[in-house]
Amino acid sequence: MTTPMKIDFVSDIACPWCVIGLRGLEDALDRSRDAVEAEIVFRPFELNPAMPAGGQNIGEHIAQKYGSTQAQSAANRKMINDRAAEVGFTMAMTSDSRIYNTFDAHRLLHWAEQAGHQAELKHALFTANFTEGKDPGDHTVLVEAAERAGLDGAVAAEVLASGRYAAEVRAEEELWRSRGINAVPAVVINDKHLISGGQPADVFETVIRRIAAEG
Repeated sequence: MTTPMKIDFVSDIACPWCVIGLRGLEDALDRSRDAVEAEIVFRPFELNPAMPAGGQNIGEHIAQKYGSTQAQSAANRKMINDRAAEVGFTMAMTSDSRIYNTFDAHRLLHWAEQAGHQAELKHALFTANFTEGKDPGDHTVLVEAAERAGLDGAVAAEVLASGRYAAEVRAEEELWRSRGINAVPAVVINDKHLISGGQPADVFETVIRRIAAEG
């Protein structure tokens, strides 16, 4: 008999470690099918809520935010690209990449949860942002991602144009901040177990099996 497991994946599509962590978590859950039956729900977190439309060059942004040199930023990008490749994701970050505002993407993900294709949209948005270098704040890009995820593009466009779910996303962001989440990815299992960061599948699997065994 498998144990039901609730997983809240708090993340931002502007976060490369969230891609790596998600791939690791999904691999771990696949390995643990004999022990758990899990549902992942994606929760909103904005790394850069004040980012203007059009975004900012990644090197410039990292230098301003963390004080990193160009060499440090390049080395970090290579390390992340390599880690992503290890989990089967093409992370094509370069010195010309940009960091974008993701609020509208989170609104669309909120709608996608209700429509039953949230995970597919999350993956499509990661691909658009990190593999294809597209702006996930651009409504055309978001509609394309929705259609790629099996969602109705016309409805997605209406959701984006209307501003729908803005209050709900803000409320969810505040909820997770109030629970002490200030960095992502944050994987919360059954509302009480926290796994932080882009962990490898082995780490996720060990914790998942332990929680399942504890009942």
